[in-house]
Amino acid sequence: MNRVVAVTARLTTIEGRARLVLNDAYLAAVRRAGLVPLVVPATLDPAEGAAALARVSGLVLTGGEDVAPGLYGAPPHPKLEETDPVRDALEVALIGAASERGIPVLGICRGLQILNVALGGTLYQDLPSERPGPIDHADTAQHALRIAAASSMRTALGVAETTVNSRHHQAIRDLAPRLRASAWAPDGVIEAVEGTEATWTMAVQWHPEDEGEGALFRTFAAAVN
Repeated sequence: MNRVVAVTARLTTIEGRARLVLNDAYLAAVRRAGLVPLVVPATLDPAEGAAALARVSGLVLTGGEDVAPGLYGAPPHPKLEETDPVRDALEVALIGAASERGIPVLGICRGLQILNVALGGTLYQDLPSERPGPIDHADTAQHALRIAAASSMRTALGVAETTVNSRHHQAIRDLAPRLRASAWAPDGVIEAVEGTEATWTMAVQWHPEDEGEGALFRTFAAAVN
């Protein structure tokens, strides 16, 4: 059984040099779930990314910068933050390759957003101005979460309501046709989605890798062949 899963990383500049960056919490959470993480650099072109995915049994899409709005046909919002079109193109290709191969996908924060866009959805580019509400999603230690009944998320977490950490600039506006919402913040912002097709797909807007409990990663690991 192949327990190796691809984990995406972002590119940044530190002291004038381009460097790949990935919080170790992602890798630690994957390993605690019994999987072996293989880091996929954001600098790969789409064809190389698809080739890399041929050697693994699952895909974890991690957090990072905003998703470029051109991917879903929208002009840039004045408050759009840093984007990485190269990473966007790579991760769209990874999602497509994962779908073709039928391997499980777990998206986290930006991972939820790029998954939604890759499958035909759109985003709020600047959540505070485009969908103002009582929760500061960019800087809230914890907020409540309502989980849909009869959802894979309810099964994974084992509760109808909980609290999660929340720090994101963008969020789902129009849900992709191949996804369904499975959890919401109190202000109605979608906080989790899952696939509507046979392949196991789940994505969350919060950061479960920082919470230590590990239920979502264990559920992902159970789906990996």
